[in-house]
Amino acid sequence: MLRRHIVAIAALGGLAASAFSLPAAAQSGEIRIAHVHSMTGPLEAYGKQTHTGLMMGLDYATGGTMMVNGKKLVVIEKDDQGKPDLGKSLLAAAYADDKAALAIGPTSSGVALAMLPVAEEYKKILLVEPAVADSITGDKWNKYIFRTGRNSSQDAISNAVALDKAGVNIATLAQDYAFGRDGVKAFKDAVKKAKIVHEEYLPQNTTDFTAGAQRLIDKLKDLPGRKVIWIVWAGAGNPFKIADLDLKRYGIEIATGGNILPAMASYKQFPGMEGATYYYFGIPKNPVNEAMVAAHYKQFKSPPDFFTAGGFSAAMAVVTALKKTGGDTGTNKLIATMEGMSFDTPKGTMTFRKEDHQAMQSMYHFKIKDDPAFAWGVPELVHEIKASEMDIPIKNKR
Repeated sequence: MLRRHIVAIAALGGLAASAFSLPAAAQSGEIRIAHVHSMTGPLEAYGKQTHTGLMMGLDYATGGTMMVNGKKLVVIEKDDQGKPDLGKSLLAAAYADDKAALAIGPTSSGVALAMLPVAEEYKKILLVEPAVADSITGDKWNKYIFRTGRNSSQDAISNAVALDKAGVNIATLAQDYAFGRDGVKAFKDAVKKAKIVHEEYLPQNTTDFTAGAQRLIDKLKDLPGRKVIWIVWAGAGNPFKIADLDLKRYGIEIATGGNILPAMASYKQFPGMEGATYYYFGIPKNPVNEAMVAAHYKQFKSPPDFFTAGGFSAAMAVVTALKKTGGDTGTNKLIATMEGMSFDTPKGTMTFRKEDHQAMQSMYHFKIKDDPAFAWGVPELVHEIKASEMDIPIKNKR
């Protein structure tokens, strides 16, 4: 059903196309954009949301025309399946064979890290959305990489706002790959007053959390003061099952960041839980978010989700840049235009930092409310953490 809706959006624009229906050589008057993301695999739900947001954002940013300066925007979808080697080859094919002027994606941090050298080799822009690992705009970065998605430091620093207090003992639970390890490292770097007492890493495909949870409990249970397990998790598996081990008996709390709405169904059992999120449709108050929410309800009879906003933001960045260049897709022209560029998104204004091309953006400190009107735990805004309030480190070697 979701796939059918995506195609319908493209058809309404009249101008987006799939990779299977396009001729090999780009036509004059076209601007080709490759979207390499997880259409299948463990992060499929995230990838599909991103693509929905991307198409809606392109439609919104072009006033429904899918045109910039008389040039047709053509979107080429490619499924990396969450596999780094596949993502790498698909991006190379997009640049070389499909003549994509630039690319957007991927979903997985591991795939993104494999793709970065390809953008450098072909001297074409890769706009990373939503892969999170700090190293993407850190030590693995090159000048062709921009990112609208938040990075691990933005996640971590905003979450530290809720938890970093004297007397708090924190154990972390994360997946054992780039997203999880970068997330925990950034969180540890951001925490100044609380104490990190244990790091637990589990395989991405973990479904039985009993052993990991027991190790976490053993590290925390006898400590004085507030005791918290901070979870950073993506994709399959439900790490909140650790609550089944009667954490309350030991005075242990759970904390985490935002997630997609189906995953936040688990949050309902933790009213009052605090954290920070990249996006929740009911939080930002601005015309772009209002337009996206209205369009999504009209199309899907449901609110836009976490990664929908990311895809929409990527579209706004691309169209803003292309309008500023007059439709010129020359890479050096685009880089010069996008460095320091501000653009509107469903989260408000974002700005690409010149030093590492990371989008500076707000994050949202929340507290969970169990509202019977919603199937998920509702993150109620405590405080909008503006970009100016977060000291996001520059970690590249430019």
